[in-house]
Amino acid sequence: MPRFSDILIVDGHAFSWKRLCDLRRAQLEAERKAHAAQLALFEAHDDCRPATERTAAIRYLEPGLLELIHR
Repeated sequence: MPRFSDILIVDGHAFSWKRLCDLRRAQLEAERKAHAAQLALFEAHDDCRPATERTAAIRYLEPGLLELIHR
């Protein structure tokens, strides 16, 4: 049965695969801690407006209350 080495050779430099994995795990953990969850200032609610009023682009295309009054 062939034995596989833990050594990875890239551009003539030898790297330990286990050591690279450990370093990457530590790097991801540090990034996760640096970007801790930010608390919300207020509770988020579902948008209960009709679908035609949820985005500015769609509201621009639909007639508004003032356009309906002036007609």
